[in-house]
Amino acid sequence: MHGLHLTADLTHCRCAPQWLTDSAQLLDGCTQAVRAAGLQPVNQLAHTFPATEQGPGGVTATVLLAESHVCVHTWPEQAGATLDVYVCNFGGDHSAKAHHLMNALVALFAPEHTQLQSLQRGMPV
Repeated sequence: MHGLHLTADLTHCRCAPQWLTDSAQLLDGCTQAVRAAGLQPVNQLAHTFPATEQGPGGVTATVLLAESHVCVHTWPEQAGATLDVYVCNFGGDHSAKAHHLMNALVALFAPEHTQLQSLQRGMPV
């Protein structure tokens, strides 16, 4: 039950608008970043929310990993996103891979401001 949980709150994202609104592109980008980090995707799901008076709907994209998960939520009307990367360290320490994945996802959105948080979960074995 030991793992690393990373979160990031991104504001004023300067990425191409489709990264905030296109569920297929976002899911593909997340999956590519997962593989590049050396983690193993096992399933994926994305949902696009309807447009509002403020603009196009955002997206939630989730990639389930053999090691745990990554989840991205976007708010295109605010040029913002939140990222969630969690890896279990049961069979080995995947912390460096989690940081690599988080850095790649942050770079994808090119935010002006990033608030990162890190939480050690569970007890080391």
